[in-house]
Amino acid sequence: MKFNRIHFQNLSDQLQNRKVILLIGPRQVGKTTLIYDLLAGKNYLFLDGDDPTTRRLLDTPNTMQIKSIVGDYKYVFIDEAQRIENIGITAKIIHDQMPEVHLILSGSSSFELSGLTQEPLTGRKVTFHLYPISWKEFEQTTGYVAAEQDLPNRLVYGFYPEIITNISDQETLLYELTESYLYKDVLALGVIKKQDVIYRLLQLLAFQMGSEVSYNELSRSLQVDVKTVISYIDLLEQAYVIYRLGTFSRNLRKEIKMNKKIYFYDNGVRNALIKNLQPLALRNDIGALWENFLMAERLKYLEYSGTKVNSYFWRTKNQQELDYLEEKNGKLNAYEFKWNPNAKFSIPSAFEETYSSEYKLIHRENFREFIL
Repeated sequence: MKFNRIHFQNLSDQLQNRKVILLIGPRQVGKTTLIYDLLAGKNYLFLDGDDPTTRRLLDTPNTMQIKSIVGDYKYVFIDEAQRIENIGITAKIIHDQMPEVHLILSGSSSFELSGLTQEPLTGRKVTFHLYPISWKEFEQTTGYVAAEQDLPNRLVYGFYPEIITNISDQETLLYELTESYLYKDVLALGVIKKQDVIYRLLQLLAFQMGSEVSYNELSRSLQVDVKTVISYIDLLEQAYVIYRLGTFSRNLRKEIKMNKKIYFYDNGVRNALIKNLQPLALRNDIGALWENFLMAERLKYLEYSGTKVNSYFWRTKNQQELDYLEEKNGKLNAYEFKWNPNAKFSIPSAFEETYSSEYKLIHRENFREFIL
């Protein structure tokens, strides 16, 4: 099964320009495959940042050395570019001194690759993010009916390409993905001093998925200081394991202003972390899985469509809440997520009286309009 990635056209359009393309996302989501498809039929040079020789040659080269490496190639693709210490300087030289060359960098750490290239490539790069297969990509490949039938499985096993295409081995592959590739990226950042803490932290966050988290409570549970908890969560976010959603607050004294919700980029990874791959019908966390699925899919939609919004959740101290808010050009849209289409929902009075907003309940029967 081969998925047609939405970003293919976005990258293809950008490839005609002179800017360096950065493609960033978790391991195993198909970044390399996407670039191979993009460059099919073209004369290109592939360099692997995981290879020691590549790292040595591209670490601190001068212009003549780079020109010798690139030769007559018109396209250069450097995979896992964050592994090359001075990749930003190297990319700048290629961009500035070799105007006929189109350069693409991919990486699995937003912090490392973005940080290494931020200053040298200012005004010279455009960044794209690639995530696990989106619902739109899944539905376009399998068909509408098959996708609908498989939704309960996808809420449990997630959307990593290898997991979807190897149903008979999906459990084994999902545990391998979670325990090997994701930890590899987190630990590769080189600042994790207590590996057992990062694992226990991930499990705690997995059980609190979609809920507000308290850094102080996590600190007490893990018996480490709050600064360590915050720094480890930062790293998990940079490695595309989790992401945080902040609170919306403008007017009310009773609004929660500082807390964060934690979501996972993929349901399957979250379920593997808590060692629970039971079928959806046997689970007691359907609400959390549904909310995380919708949030992850909305994230993909916004990225692939190039839509820029501010995203929040909203809650007051007396427990009035909304799952998700989007603010675009000063306009608010509010969403509540329920798996059951017949679930009752009413707009919190404090929010309705204070803010002007559109409201929508997203459930099992109408979710496509929210994520497509």
